[in-house]
Amino acid sequence: MHLLRTDSGADGRDSRPPVSEHISVGLTAPGMDHLDQLEAQSIYIFREAFGRLKKIALLWSLGKDSNVMIWLARKAFFGRLPFPALHVDTGKKFPEMYRFRDHYGKEWDLDLRVEPCPPIDAVDPTLPPAARSAARKTEGLKMALGKYGFDGLIAGIRRDEEATRAKERVFSPRGLEGNWDVRDQPPEFWDHFNASPPQGAHLRIHPILHWTEADIWAYTKRENIPIIPLYLSQNGKRYRSLGDQDITNPVNSTASNIDEILAELEQTKVPERAGRALDHETEDAFERLRVAGYL
Repeated sequence: MHLLRTDSGADGRDSRPPVSEHISVGLTAPGMDHLDQLEAQSIYIFREAFGRLKKIALLWSLGKDSNVMIWLARKAFFGRLPFPALHVDTGKKFPEMYRFRDHYGKEWDLDLRVEPCPPIDAVDPTLPPAARSAARKTEGLKMALGKYGFDGLIAGIRRDEEATRAKERVFSPRGLEGNWDVRDQPPEFWDHFNASPPQGAHLRIHPILHWTEADIWAYTKRENIPIIPLYLSQNGKRYRSLGDQDITNPVNSTASNIDEILAELEQTKVPERAGRALDHETEDAFERLRVAGYL
């Protein structure tokens, strides 16, 4: 594990070997452990999306999951993303998150596109307060889709995060307005994916849908992926999930490194998103957001 890096070489470049030197080949090669298999499956999904869609982008929320996604994508494409990293910015992230974005956007040589969200007045007033605030991101994403015309968006959601996300597919079709029909999801048997969005619509691609929170942290440790310091305990609290500063709270924790986080996850019964105000509002608020196009 490392935080915001300052150990670049004398010429300002990263002194570590290129990420492409660690590329896994095959999904069930002899000697592959659990993390190797997860990595290989995710790389396969990235390459399927890139090969079968015309114009894609990776949604970078700056959190642990999307940082693992960027790491995997760099492995999939020999050290550099061949598509943009899109940050739909609410303007309400933690300062540490913006510092992370600015630093690693350059270090990882990302084609970074930062797109704004509309004001709260443009969002459905019938939503509860935190859901309404989060919905700004949905509207900002629709604006970015209209601007760039992407037919595929790669997102870092996982099935174990939240019950509505557990209903997702790896290649998930969206309607013309970005909406998601949870009752009309395509089958995905034996890694055969439907990568043909309707005309004018797009697909959401979820390369880490099959990962767990513990997998993310174990892989982050193994690969020495940078993390935001807010994930580590300070004064008995840390953030397990990062979102907008005004609707995200820390949880009680003494875990000050990844080993301690993994040990904590083995014992805790507290949900990963317990610090998200959105998840404590009306039961259907999150599903309403996701049906409308939220991540």
